[in-house]
Amino acid sequence: MEEQKDFDILEMPAEGLAAYWLSIKKLIDVKRNKQVLEEEIRYTREPFIKFLLETAFSEIDGDTVRRLAESKAKTILDEYSRKLSSMQISLLAMSSQENPRISFVRMASQYPISVISEKKAFTLAHGLMDGMLDKESDRKVLLEFDHKLQPDRLLVKMLFHIILSRKEGKQQLEQIVPYIKTPFYANGMTQVIDGFDHRVLKANLNVQAEQLLKYSGSKMAMASEMCLGIRNKLGYDDIFRIARAFMP
Repeated sequence: MEEQKDFDILEMPAEGLAAYWLSIKKLIDVKRNKQVLEEEIRYTREPFIKFLLETAFSEIDGDTVRRLAESKAKTILDEYSRKLSSMQISLLAMSSQENPRISFVRMASQYPISVISEKKAFTLAHGLMDGMLDKESDRKVLLEFDHKLQPDRLLVKMLFHIILSRKEGKQQLEQIVPYIKTPFYANGMTQVIDGFDHRVLKANLNVQAEQLLKYSGSKMAMASEMCLGIRNKLGYDDIFRIARAFMP
């Protein structure tokens, strides 16, 4: 079994997530041993799925597993919410050409504790600016943006985008978009480049962020119930019925 590369419960559709759990059910029914789960735990990188696999098939009782899954989901969603909020601030700052220092303070304030100092963030962000001028630099490493990055690296990348937009103009952001792995941010940056009205952009981002968090929470609840169904040895059709309860 190969390590999963692009498995992200926050970005994947509910149908894809349901298919994953149904495949796990099939594997368990065919092989009928714990090796399937052990291999899946070993190679799964997605944090919520990994947590479910490690917890649901342990000696912990089902009710406790469900409560722990709810706590884990809330923790992940809270972190995702902070990142989405900082992305919104970054995109709106690019749109309005806000002072980067003000933007940084506003982005950093989304976190309960300081993740990086202002001085270090600006030093690193300007380093990225310099790196863009170096023809020998690895642009993938330099420009790649993903919500899975640690908060300090995420803030530096967004500060770099704000500085680039303010100094060189919004059109210079076009070279960044192909390296953005987070659709929410990529779509928002495209709207900034296209000159969307600031109020329209803000309204769009607010709605999208709200819907993303709501949909992600629903997918996590579905994953928890399907996993518990597999733990309780429900049949394949019943596991599928659980999935259908979370879909239109």
